[in-house]
Amino acid sequence: MAEPGAAERRWLQAARDFARRALPAREGPGGLEPPPLDAVLRCLRSAVGGDLPLGYSFISISDLQRQQCTPCCSHLTWSTNEFKEWSHRGQDSLPMYSALPRSYLILVGYLTDGRQEDKEKLVDGCLYVKDSTGIIPCELLHFELEWLESLFLFPSWSYIPQTDQHAGYMEILMDPVPVNLPKEVPDSIPVAYPTAVEPLLTSRIPCKKRSKLTVAGELVRLGPLLCIRHKTFFFLFLKCFTSAVWVPVLVQKSSQLAWHHTLQLGHRYSITGLSMSSLKKSGLRMFVTSVSSCLLPYRAEQMREQPLDSVWQGEYTQSSFLETAEQLSDSLELGVEEERPGSTKESKIISYLGTITKVLNVQAGLFLLDNKVCLCLAYQQMLHSARGLRPGACVELIDVHLLQKPLLSFPFVVLGACLSSTVLLKSFSRLSTPYQPPASSGNLYLQLLFRYNLGMPLYLWLVSLLETFVERFSCFCGHHRLLHMHQNPGAAEKFLVPLLQTVVPNREEARDIYNEILGKTHHCPLQKYLTLNPPCQAPSLSAVWHVAEQKSWEGFSPSQLLSPLEAQHMGTQELNRRLAWSYCTLSAGSFQPRLVLLGVLRVSSRSSSLQLQDKSSTLPCVISQKDGSPFAHTAFIGSLLQVENYQLIVERFLQTDFPSWEHLANLEHVREKKHSVYVQFYLEDVQVLRAAEGQIQEDLGGGNSSSGRKKDDGSLTSELKTPEAKMLKLEDPEPDTHRDENCQESQNNTRRASCVSRLFLVTQKEGLMLRNYGLPREEDGKGWELQHSFQATVLWLGRPRLWSHPREVRNLPKLEKMSCDGEEGMTRQEALLLFMGKSLRWFPFLHLDGLYHFIVPHCSDLEVFDKLCLPPVPVKFLSRSSCPLCLPVQDTWHLKHETWISCLPEHQLAARAVLTGMDQRISSIPEVLSNSFTGSLVSFSGDIVERTLCASPKNEKPPANVNLQKQKGSLLAREHSVKLSVSVAPGSPVVLDVYIAATYLQHLWGLLPGAKILFQNLERRISRFRNVYCTYIASSCVSIISLPASRLSFPSSLAGEASSPSLVFLSSLHPHLQNLPQAQILCHLSCVLTLSLQWVCSLCNSVFKEGRCTRNSPPCPSHIGVRQASARVLVEDGTGEALVLCRNQHVAAMLSLSLLEWEALQNCVQSRGTVSIQHGEATGTGVSGFWQGLQCAGLQAFQWLLASLYNSLATHPFLPQCVEEPEDLIACYLRSLCRSPLICRPILLDFSLDRKASKIPQTAPLQLRNFRCGEVEFVSQVEPRPNLLCLNVQEVEQDTLSYLNSKRIMRTSSHC
Repeated sequence: MAEPGAAERRWLQAARDFARRALPAREGPGGLEPPPLDAVLRCLRSAVGGDLPLGYSFISISDLQRQQCTPCCSHLTWSTNEFKEWSHRGQDSLPMYSALPRSYLILVGYLTDGRQEDKEKLVDGCLYVKDSTGIIPCELLHFELEWLESLFLFPSWSYIPQTDQHAGYMEILMDPVPVNLPKEVPDSIPVAYPTAVEPLLTSRIPCKKRSKLTVAGELVRLGPLLCIRHKTFFFLFLKCFTSAVWVPVLVQKSSQLAWHHTLQLGHRYSITGLSMSSLKKSGLRMFVTSVSSCLLPYRAEQMREQPLDSVWQGEYTQSSFLETAEQLSDSLELGVEEERPGSTKESKIISYLGTITKVLNVQAGLFLLDNKVCLCLAYQQMLHSARGLRPGACVELIDVHLLQKPLLSFPFVVLGACLSSTVLLKSFSRLSTPYQPPASSGNLYLQLLFRYNLGMPLYLWLVSLLETFVERFSCFCGHHRLLHMHQNPGAAEKFLVPLLQTVVPNREEARDIYNEILGKTHHCPLQKYLTLNPPCQAPSLSAVWHVAEQKSWEGFSPSQLLSPLEAQHMGTQELNRRLAWSYCTLSAGSFQPRLVLLGVLRVSSRSSSLQLQDKSSTLPCVISQKDGSPFAHTAFIGSLLQVENYQLIVERFLQTDFPSWEHLANLEHVREKKHSVYVQFYLEDVQVLRAAEGQIQEDLGGGNSSSGRKKDDGSLTSELKTPEAKMLKLEDPEPDTHRDENCQESQNNTRRASCVSRLFLVTQKEGLMLRNYGLPREEDGKGWELQHSFQATVLWLGRPRLWSHPREVRNLPKLEKMSCDGEEGMTRQEALLLFMGKSLRWFPFLHLDGLYHFIVPHCSDLEVFDKLCLPPVPVKFLSRSSCPLCLPVQDTWHLKHETWISCLPEHQLAARAVLTGMDQRISSIPEVLSNSFTGSLVSFSGDIVERTLCASPKNEKPPANVNLQKQKGSLLAREHSVKLSVSVAPGSPVVLDVYIAATYLQHLWGLLPGAKILFQNLERRISRFRNVYCTYIASSCVSIISLPASRLSFPSSLAGEASSPSLVFLSSLHPHLQNLPQAQILCHLSCVLTLSLQWVCSLCNSVFKEGRCTRNSPPCPSHIGVRQASARVLVEDGTGEALVLCRNQHVAAMLSLSLLEWEALQNCVQSRGTVSIQHGEATGTGVSGFWQGLQCAGLQAFQWLLASLYNSLATHPFLPQCVEEPEDLIACYLRSLCRSPLICRPILLDFSLDRKASKIPQTAPLQLRNFRCGEVEFVSQVEPRPNLLCLNVQEVEQDTLSYLNSKRIMRTSSHC
């Protein structure tokens, strides 16, 4: 260890080196003065008690800023125990923070206000510590004016760096020690007092030009520093010592701004060199300092009163600066907060002393005091960049506004500081807390606050919206670009300004800051307020998921999904299957307040779906266009979108084991609940807040988009950035394993930016699913596994082209040249594109009849497309025209949509004629249903009328290898399939059923009732009942053309809104019309041909008798039965006859039984298990008296009548002989009931064609039938009776019958 003398010498040498570098010699009266090292050492010895602090080292300003990256403090005169006690007191209030670490550094420098001779504009009222190496801002709790430009030793200080790696600032914890002696104060100063000079401000007393006055008084109010038009100023107010009279003084000279740091409320001061001035517009008068003005502490022994008579003569002058400051009113002449209904509250003005416990938002000027009160400094300008306002600092607030609950969603009481309030820093924080200064320019919070003159409730709502906005999207767009973009407004401003304009309409009244400061009666934006219920919200996407899930399940009951009349006849399997899949629709108005969706549009290569994304989560989306064209705008990828008109869909998936409908209220049978959420909206309802590829120029609102099937000029509507740069941001971070060696980056800079493009037309697209393209299994590398993929058949248009940059790919080639080679040449231009891996992201954008560009970045090889082509079949078959070459699409390729065939410009009409024959034929639904249709694969479009979950046919189970996959994202069991009933248009009588297996549904969004869908390459099939239907197969694909119309928030998922059925005649039901969804007839019930009542087991459908299932091999454990009923009746309407199949509750309606009578009859059947009757068409006679008595007996006599029915049979020979056992009274009763004349009555029947009749309908010729009218018998040819399915039965009153008959007569006469 070195000797003390040697250590001291080394320390002194380091001190001399520091002095030469940081404290150079200054020019004095006698010439150049030596460096002040001796004075510094003398001051240092005096401060520490005599010995030099060898454990400390000198540090310059530049070294402190460069080397110190974390907060620290230095206490030259403190012992270790004193420092520990100081640190512990700071941690006691905020234990979550650590204390400032101690550093052993000596700081010496000059205190200055930043004035420079040629750069006066830099003076902003801040104080600095400087040496010859640099300058750093500082904050002091106590300051004297004579300290300026003096050399000081700082014994106790803290250094707080900024979080963004810029220079921080210093907190001077103790008064600095002057190295030199302080300046002397003048002996005697003539002064005037506020009582004497106040009349000069309130009257028109003229004053002598350029006359000056010294005013003395007590400081009662100190205004904040304000900067208007690059000019900084503040107001102070002096009060008379013996009265309440006060006068305002404006301090505006740059050399006097440091006064703001030395002035203390309640202290007495005298200010020299004051003149009087007034505001031009308001005429308010005040005293203004001049260049010669001085601020002096008031000492009675040094002051002598100045008479005014000899001084104040002549005219007064107006301040030249006030002319500039007055322009603030011009810049703020915008609306005030709109008055809203309700009780307006008035804020209370209070004073408060508290400790900052959290910085809520420094950019918005919000701080949390004592964990319970929010301090808002936004209505003042924080010109000191909020230095010193760190957690742990103590502040004193004087004359601030107390606002209780200004915003419903804001949890704290608010203290708002206006321009008449004073905010004083009482002590610095002792904690190592970060410091992030507010933005000096471009602060969007304050810009919008002052532009719209917002009150506190609206400002807090604005802050919450902007905070959430920046947090969600700064990782995508960057914080600066999000808030500001050169001369154009940033994305945040585009989002917020329209909202503010709706709640704060523009008015001529503006905030008058001078009246707010100088007015005798206080008036400011914080004086009155109204508790605000936010008009809208824009939560994160994860919050949207949560609230959508909550709304979809709250109050949910499985019984809501089924009609009780239908559910009571369902077995266990059907009941639980009908509950397995449902959905609800939410709109912006379903939330309070209204919910606005924001997100960056991206496309996932894993799910191949469009998504809205923010920092928290992703939300799948379906985008359509109102003109009916598919969404294909690849330029929107990466754009920040705002959507206010949307449909938020929550698909609910239940796994249940309800034994019967009676147990639906018991939620213990719900084994698992899952859901998926996605949103669907129209492109025209989207506002682009920030375009990823420059400004998107399509007029989305006017329907002039190039995606619309209208003519355009073929020009590119948005510039394309480098595709690979976008993929790095938006795609999943997976290694690139499919990059072709021909597309490697060149060493030449020109080639690095070059790219190859090729134009093509999509002629066929297949769906996304697992296909057997051989790739090694990931687990062990052995064997093969299925890959998610899709493929499309395209027609190359022209040859590949080389571009120096992807942005140059903008013009369509002359397509007429492609037809010069004839049909043979055109066939060779076809290709089968295979999309796997990351290229799956192009699935939502690739559509039939679309013209696209493939862009290969970093490539100059024009043969890249040909080199990558593979033969899909053996070479000997390649000569066949049906075998195009297969091209695997690489991950790095970019897809760019150009236009549609129908949108080609006039000079390319010849090419359009050639290409029209290449597209896929779209059939109509009536054509598909026609018996003359011969195709096996069909494409058509239609509206979904109904969506039903059903069991997959046994012969259509998915392949076993597909079932081995985990099928992530599939929430339905593999044995399910969905049936979509599709019509040409809403209300159309022609319906086609489409069946889609559950394994395909995980990639299909938006299949909801009311949506219009384009189905491509479905397989057309004919059932054994000769009904035409279609199935979704591996080559099929669907596209959403239009979204369902807005409806209630929670519609049923099992069926669409049924339109009112039309009234028809039986003669109009032609045999070939097999797809009539629903109609209505006014008919007469002739007779009941068959009737069957039974109880079946809810599990196995066996006969359920006497409380148990009758199945014995193997035994069935079920103890729950389900009652079922069916009947076939004959009806006629005067134009023809029909056989109607009725089920369950409709049987009771046909038999004209009340609900109680039907329940009693079902209970009687339960002991027998099943009862069936069948007979011919002859109608019994003479039973009306008996039946009328039976009808009048009522429920109480019902059981007795059943018991006496057997005895009645013997006395009524007109009843037909029963074929059942004589003791089966229920069967005999039912037979009598079916033959009753009272059943033969007019009814209004809602029906559909029975597409699954008991017998396969055969084409039969016209039949001869005998008809009798009185004594006359007729013979006529009639059509075969159609089979109908009963949907509803209504009794017809006499008035209704007359009206419907007249309506039928009118329709009949109109057709004659």
